[in-house]
Amino acid sequence: MLTKAENDLLTQTGPGTPGGQFMRRYWQPVALSAEIPAGGAPIPVRLLSEDLVLFRDEKGQPGLLGLHCSHRGADLSYGRIEDGGLRCIYHGWLYDRDGRCLEQPGEPAGSTFHERVRHMSYPCQEVADVIFAYLRQGEPPLIPAYEALHAPADHRWVTKYFNDCNYLQGNDGNADAAHVPVLHGFLPGSDLAARQPKEASFSGPNYVGRQVTMLEIDSEDTDYGTRIFHRQPDGRGDATVRIMNMVLPNLCAVPGGPAGSGDGYLIYWHVPIDDEHSWRYAIAFKRSGPLDPDLGRRRTSVMTPDYHLTRNKSNRYLQDREEMRTRTFSGLGEIFIVADSWATETPGQIQDRTQEHLGTIDRAIIAWHRRMLAAIRDCQEGRDPPHVVRSPEHNDMSHVLVRADAADPAKTLDEYRQQANLRREQLTVQS
Repeated sequence: MLTKAENDLLTQTGPGTPGGQFMRRYWQPVALSAEIPAGGAPIPVRLLSEDLVLFRDEKGQPGLLGLHCSHRGADLSYGRIEDGGLRCIYHGWLYDRDGRCLEQPGEPAGSTFHERVRHMSYPCQEVADVIFAYLRQGEPPLIPAYEALHAPADHRWVTKYFNDCNYLQGNDGNADAAHVPVLHGFLPGSDLAARQPKEASFSGPNYVGRQVTMLEIDSEDTDYGTRIFHRQPDGRGDATVRIMNMVLPNLCAVPGGPAGSGDGYLIYWHVPIDDEHSWRYAIAFKRSGPLDPDLGRRRTSVMTPDYHLTRNKSNRYLQDREEMRTRTFSGLGEIFIVADSWATETPGQIQDRTQEHLGTIDRAIIAWHRRMLAAIRDCQEGRDPPHVVRSPEHNDMSHVLVRADAADPAKTLDEYRQQANLRREQLTVQS
């Protein structure tokens, strides 16, 4: 378990907090590109407990400003896109994407007052249908060149989901090796279990209940965070070895998603709205060819147009007791994001980790928390934490290795780890 001080460090991300200073060393998703189409209205956004407005100028470039006008504090998301920026509808003050005040109607001719006003602004970049923002002053680092961000558009699928809880709870769920065959389990003999190929226990496992044997779990620190290995029995005499990654500061790269196994992977990026709410951005890609659009549509079918789940805490996630008897272990449907949200939201909006009891199967979560706490200490001592990428030659992310393979019974988990490290060296040489 964590101490209260450690839990606060990891969960508090507002301005001036150690965790917030840590988060602000990295680019963060602020919106999907589809949320601000060319010619569309500005939108209010809340990110890391800051109230902001996101807009596109007349050239289509995204800008992110403080929500409240520097003049009288009016809400700039109601503003007009014109004359090279965003104009407040209260008194007509005009701001460009860099926060420069370009015009102040009503001031005397020749006034230089506008030159002395600099509105809060943060740099933005648009990559892979996502708008990223850097909420810190100074020269931004590079956005890490994850493979998913540079896949062709039709090989990639992007969306987001609202979580009614702290960002850390969502991302911790990705490091949790034990929940997959249980929470996401399909009951033996059900139509869902019958549809799953034998090797797909990582993406659609049969529930094996009390027959679940001890999972083998290992992890290691990397330059980007924590790499996790685990061997998972499938209840049919075989097992899958998964290699996944927890990536600083608040994302993961894991097997699965619309691309399936071995032909791409899935990124979940858990972004704090404030300390009690978060967005879960999902970015999946397929290396070999275009994704089947139906796979993405099935996952977004459980959402409202504003990216909230239709099955949520207010309606007890529409848990179906008959489904629990005949089809799924949880009764929460076959789209895993619903059950994941139940698992991360019901501990409370900010989980009290001083009350949890972590066992052997939780060692990857423990390692990940230690990695994050060490990175926060780096920031407190004035150093860049790991995975802040400042040069193109250090922006090779090919060693973020993600796999899910049938386990070779002759190999130990440590041998898989050595193989993963060898693969990393090979990929580095090839690049």
